[in-house]
Amino acid sequence: MPPLLEQTTVAREVELHGVGYFSNQQVRVRFVPAEADTGWVFCRRDLEPAVEIPVAVARRVDTPRRTTLGNRGAQVQMVEHVLSALHGLGVHNCRIELWGPELPGCDGSCAPYAHALEQVGLRGLGKPLEVLRTRRTVWVGDDQAWVELRPSITPGLHVRFILDYPQAPAIGRQVFCGEISPRFYTRHLAPARTFLLWEEAQALRKQGIGRHATAADLLVFDRHGVVDNTLRFPDECVRHKVLDLVGDLALAGRPVWGQVVAYRSGHRLNAQLVQALLEQEPLRKSA
Repeated sequence: MPPLLEQTTVAREVELHGVGYFSNQQVRVRFVPAEADTGWVFCRRDLEPAVEIPVAVARRVDTPRRTTLGNRGAQVQMVEHVLSALHGLGVHNCRIELWGPELPGCDGSCAPYAHALEQVGLRGLGKPLEVLRTRRTVWVGDDQAWVELRPSITPGLHVRFILDYPQAPAIGRQVFCGEISPRFYTRHLAPARTFLLWEEAQALRKQGIGRHATAADLLVFDRHGVVDNTLRFPDECVRHKVLDLVGDLALAGRPVWGQVVAYRSGHRLNAQLVQALLEQEPLRKSA
């Protein structure tokens, strides 16, 4: 595997299939090698003509419970898991071609994406990596939920996430910390699945969302605990929140380095942090 200080792409194409949680449609997605400085770019191949949607916080479309990007009237939904896998595994340039309006939900985790990317491997592109760093702490949010990026003298992304669900004692308060390296990501974050409360699951089903999914396909919690499923980690919920955060930080269009501390943050706040970072004359330099 090439060093992380050199820009990378996937060594060859790899493809996955699955069903979208929100559209209930069969979706095909293909990861395609890209040249240096391309970044991450989605391409809706099911449209005529095809529409490219570069990954950038300016392309974000505010939608509940997921991260959506748009361009020229086209959208791609639930991008956070794919972007998390690419960002977490150190794939800096990639075209993500898909046939459908959203990414496959898979099992609610990033494990299928991470496995596919690891199968094909990475290829160095011979050009230095540019990262997003900060000279001062950048904070967004309020007393109920917030997220910040602190400067760090060490390279890479370090995350501390505090999850607090007083309304769901089966989830409760969970804290997770780690440095996001490819090995750490694959072992400790990629398998963590999407979670929601029983009441939320029923409300979404009434809206026609996730009709194909059952409690055995992702984590649904009632007041007694997880329903019809088994946790992969005792703190799987907070690990998934870190997984989402890594994906949302990719909206910067390049890797983010520093110390992230988050308290009950979600997709909207994560994107606000990226926007604030880009507005404060960030340090953009070779790693």
